[in-house]
Amino acid sequence: MINKIISLEEAQRHFCDGMTIMIGGFLGNGTPELLIDAILASGVKDYTIIANDTALPEIGISRLIADQKAKKVIVSHIGTNPETGRQMGAGELEVELVPQGTLAEQIRCGGSGLGGVLTATGMNTHVAEGKRVIEVDGQNYLLETPLRADIALIHGSKIDPFGNLYYHGTTRNFNPLMAMAADLVLATADSYVNIGEIKAEDVATPGIFVDYIVKGD
Repeated sequence: MINKIISLEEAQRHFCDGMTIMIGGFLGNGTPELLIDAILASGVKDYTIIANDTALPEIGISRLIADQKAKKVIVSHIGTNPETGRQMGAGELEVELVPQGTLAEQIRCGGSGLGGVLTATGMNTHVAEGKRVIEVDGQNYLLETPLRADIALIHGSKIDPFGNLYYHGTTRNFNPLMAMAADLVLATADSYVNIGEIKAEDVATPGIFVDYIVKGD
């Protein structure tokens, strides 16, 4: 079997300026903190983050916001992190707010090879500005296009050497979707188990989607 396990230092080499990074998690729940460390240590700048939110101060993605090297975030909300709002107001960070369900569907489309999703959410609001409107059976819908990333950072509760991932409870959130919508996927987990220790029916992200498993202190 191909060895997918790499060190934190090796993971850092996969980051570069200007790239788009998807990061799993919801307010830090299910966020790969170790890979946040890798981004910070790499010194990468001018990157775009696609995530559900920018977390709470000093947790998960908020640490990247505090580092002030991201140029843009595409998220469903920023209200739990005052620093994101400050940088947005000061013109230091571009923030694109997307309805949460729409964001999930755009990522799903990116991972499934679909051309987009039609939704009535956001019609007749600023969300619709510049977007294509398609009529179906007399109802207008916005065409929301797919989202993909250069790299996705995901975190599970358990992972085996092939990269099969199990998520406990709500830690699942955006992680499985993002694992399908990026050119390269780095994964971490709370525990590392042998192949076969995760029941097939409990695997939410098959190892075929995971390029590297990152271990560190």
